[in-house]
Amino acid sequence: MDAKSRVASNLRRLRTDRGLTQEDLSERSNVHQTYLSGVESAKRNPTVEVLERIAAALRVDVSELFRKP
Repeated sequence: MDAKSRVASNLRRLRTDRGLTQEDLSERSNVHQTYLSGVESAKRNPTVEVLERIAAALRVDVSELFRKP
């Protein structure tokens, strides 16, 4: 699994584990919902800054987004 797919999978799992919709996470992270959807589907290549905002909104270290399953 490449890094972009791993981030997508981890992001989706972390978000759903917390009972958040993409819209909820979008508001918490200040990342547009359509962009967030693109990250979750591995169609977007987010910057480190965006990943840091998403991780902070999920209350995890950014490394959790890259963790191997």
